[in-house]
Amino acid sequence: MEESLPITILISATVVAGIAAQVLAGYFHIPSIVLLLLFGILLGRDGFDFLNPSLLGVGLEVVVSLSVALILFEGGLNLQLGELKEVSSSLRNLVTLGVLITLTGAGMAAHWLSEFPWSIAFLYASLVVVTGPTVINPLLKQIGVEKKVSTLLEGEGVFIDPIGAILAVIVLHFVLSGNVEPLILIKGLVLRLGIGVVIGIAGGWLLSQIIKQDQFLSQELKNLVVLASVWGLFSLAQVLRGESGLVVAVVMGIVLRASNLPSESLLRKFNEQLSILANSVLFILLAADLSIASVFALGWGSVLTVLALMLIVRPINILISTWNQGFNWQQQLFLSWVAPRGIVAASLASLFAVSLTKQGINGGDSIKALVFLTIMMTVFFQGLTAGWVASLLDLRLVDQIDQDSLQATTDDVNSQKDVDKNSLTSELIES
Repeated sequence: MEESLPITILISATVVAGIAAQVLAGYFHIPSIVLLLLFGILLGRDGFDFLNPSLLGVGLEVVVSLSVALILFEGGLNLQLGELKEVSSSLRNLVTLGVLITLTGAGMAAHWLSEFPWSIAFLYASLVVVTGPTVINPLLKQIGVEKKVSTLLEGEGVFIDPIGAILAVIVLHFVLSGNVEPLILIKGLVLRLGIGVVIGIAGGWLLSQIIKQDQFLSQELKNLVVLASVWGLFSLAQVLRGESGLVVAVVMGIVLRASNLPSESLLRKFNEQLSILANSVLFILLAADLSIASVFALGWGSVLTVLALMLIVRPINILISTWNQGFNWQQQLFLSWVAPRGIVAASLASLFAVSLTKQGINGGDSIKALVFLTIMMTVFFQGLTAGWVASLLDLRLVDQIDQDSLQATTDDVNSQKDVDKNSLTSELIES
């Protein structure tokens, strides 16, 4: 019992700190990731040294993997394919051509400004290709921007995370092996995407058929069946090909949302709560393990690298991806400004730092430090000013508060209907 007590305290304190940060962020109307990072750093090894994530050992990787799967599934579950039709071309460009633009631009900036070797520079670039749906979605709900703009940003966040994660793993494999033919890298990317899509569609469809069975499944069991299925199929895909499980999680969420489940609102609420918990725990743990000294050791070149990513690479990406797609200059400017990085970048950077160190390759701590600096700068500057920028560009919805109230009321009504329906079904079965 005494041997496990430090880990028990670590987990408990992490959950308390994470939920406290979420509550305070909601009270002060700021992105939760801001306080999650601050709390994690303050409680970590460079703060009060109260949290020591290294106690978890390889268990930290397990927590990261399963939590990211939940977060991506929740992102896919909240994505409405019907709304994406209007921005489908721009979204396709962002997750294909845009990925290459960000990879190239961020890699060049990291090499020239931060003086990283080319291989390490492009590994950093592959990590910041992703944006953060767990940061963007709450931010857009809070400030309320035009539907076309918010739909594109939300869609980009959901789809680019698994693609960017797979790309990052392939680049890491290239760095570790030293010499891999480009054709092999492309084959690995396509294979992972293919496995993820096939398992995600098949598993999502089968799960939707099971969830529709009200005769023997209560709502509580439905939620747990979904959780078990996501983790089970995620692990299956990981066994077949590493990181393909991330694609499975997103695709399963999208398929379930498109299946018009009778208890969809309750399912989304349950997974949203799980996602908030997972996001809170992950950010606290990963920030607590961050060395602030390594961030300062990067120098001013690292700040310039992130600024180049924010002010040069992202605008070029948006300009090319939305060219002749019906976006005006105000919308393009807002899209260029809002691209905060989130938990997927932080998680992969932490895991990659460990992998590089084990292989005796220098640069792991520097990559992790630069990725966290990117997260902090994009979240603090973009997240805290997004509302002001949207107002300045006249993109905010005046009746956003009324819309939020109406949506909340609708969700509550739907949830109550689902509860009543399930209760009635149970009573009929019992009688």
